[in-house]
Amino acid sequence: MRRLGLLALLAIAALGAGASWLDIQIGRSYRGHRPERVFVDIPRGTPRWEVAAILKRNDIIRNPLAFALLSEWHFRRPLQAGEYLFDRAMNSREVFWKISHGQIFVETVLVPEGFTSFDIADELDRKGVCSREDFLAAAHDTTLISDLAPHAASLEGFLFPSTYFFTRHTTCEQVARRMVQNFRVAWSAAQSETAGTPPGALSPVETVTLASLVERETPKREERPLVAGVFYNRLKRGYPLQCDPTVQYAAALAGRPVKDVRPQDLRIDSSYNTYLHRGLPPGPIANPGEASLRAALMPAQSDYLYFVANDEGGHFFSSTLEEHNRNVARLRRLLAGDASASDPASKKKQ
Repeated sequence: MRRLGLLALLAIAALGAGASWLDIQIGRSYRGHRPERVFVDIPRGTPRWEVAAILKRNDIIRNPLAFALLSEWHFRRPLQAGEYLFDRAMNSREVFWKISHGQIFVETVLVPEGFTSFDIADELDRKGVCSREDFLAAAHDTTLISDLAPHAASLEGFLFPSTYFFTRHTTCEQVARRMVQNFRVAWSAAQSETAGTPPGALSPVETVTLASLVERETPKREERPLVAGVFYNRLKRGYPLQCDPTVQYAAALAGRPVKDVRPQDLRIDSSYNTYLHRGLPPGPIANPGEASLRAALMPAQSDYLYFVANDEGGHFFSSTLEEHNRNVARLRRLLAGDASASDPASKKKQ
């Protein structure tokens, strides 16, 4: 009996020592690597003990045995595949929870409403997701929108603005595909929330083109149906749309982007220049958000034919050229600091 008791005590002591050793091994922070940022890729289906070996090879954990034992103890929590970023010293317990929660490394890319494909390409390049040239090449694969825009030259207009999360393994083709998928979701939602068929029986690509003009003309959501209505009215009467953003897009296509449209820019020889060519441009000039898609599908009914920017980020709307010229003169006075040019009644009308 005494021998059994002694063996039991020795076993308890060994377990205690083992538990103490394990606690020390997994509880102490470790940073064996020198670089400030280390990326570790865990392939799908990797066994727990192999994950421990991968982490040790990358100097992320102190003791692979301790990590493996900790992982086996929490056998109900799988170690998730993916690429992980380690940019500080961590103990094995923190490393385990990071991987078991699937906190993989992603690059956040914000694509604002109204960005062109060139803007998106620049942002993706800046974030290191994919190069500008590679994305623009991917954006010219129009098979993704062949049902909506069978003759489109690129995915312009169908790269939906949103916040995206990409891994370092995401390809440019996958980026473009995800943006088009989000567009389709927004397009379906906009159609379900409106009459579904825009005035003038515009095709889907023509509607998206109109939405892109609306998007680039005004940042105010409440104005977008009015702006869309003006464009519809001008199309119906055969007036040129005279939309400055189309000139900017034409300049960008020519490799000469302009921030502010000058009088000489209005003579750019391009089918996108709506000062020289009547009707809609041959395709979208930017990527519209859902509010602009809804505005293009269901514009406000009015007799407005003109609008000009005001001093509050919006526009003055008018039905006649005479009234429009007065609004242009009023804007110039406002920009010159003439407070008497403010017209409360006109503001209420908007």
